[in-house]
Amino acid sequence: MVTQKQPRRTPGTRKAGIPTPSNSKRTAKTGATAAGGISSEAVSKKTGKSWEEWFHVLDRVGADQWDHKRIAQYLREKLGVGNWWNQMVAVGYEQARGLRKPNETVRGWQVSVSKTVLIPVSVLYKAFADKTVRAAWLGGAPLTVRKATKNKSLRVAYTADTTLEANFYAKGDAKSMVSVQQSKLKNAAAVDKARAHWKKALNRLARYLNTV
Repeated sequence: MVTQKQPRRTPGTRKAGIPTPSNSKRTAKTGATAAGGISSEAVSKKTGKSWEEWFHVLDRVGADQWDHKRIAQYLREKLGVGNWWNQMVAVGYEQARGLRKPNETVRGWQVSVSKTVLIPVSVLYKAFADKTVRAAWLGGAPLTVRKATKNKSLRVAYTADTTLEANFYAKGDAKSMVSVQQSKLKNAAAVDKARAHWKKALNRLARYLNTV
């Protein structure tokens, strides 16, 4: 009996439902703590899956061969991920798989900076939400709060063209963390500038909270 030689598949092709070898290797990577400027803790809280779990799900369907629109559509229509979060998960996945540059999103560039302080989360939140307290460490920044969830998050119009989101996490009765994400930046240089700005600003905040 003559055994026919199976045709050789070119790299990147796949049978339906079977990950390519490269996808399998990437799925094996574990421990992703952040992607797309969003922590694994935050994405898990909002979507029910950590970054590691999302990478596994998307790798298995070959999403690294898709464009952004198709990834977001799959997350929305097949997995029920809400409009804002299907975009964020898609961007985080694209960045992790080298399909998009770090800090680059569908709405421009973004940067995220965090700080942990030995202060209750309610005090940390007030330092951002209260205009008078905020001025003591941030100065007269052009900041307008658009949406506020007490002790949880703030969404802000910031400068002429960018937006800001601050998320707050209790780490105990007297310890908390803030993660600040500035979005709609113009380019990588603007990302570097914003990162340096927020690192200095959050250090000033920590000093201020330790003295009041």
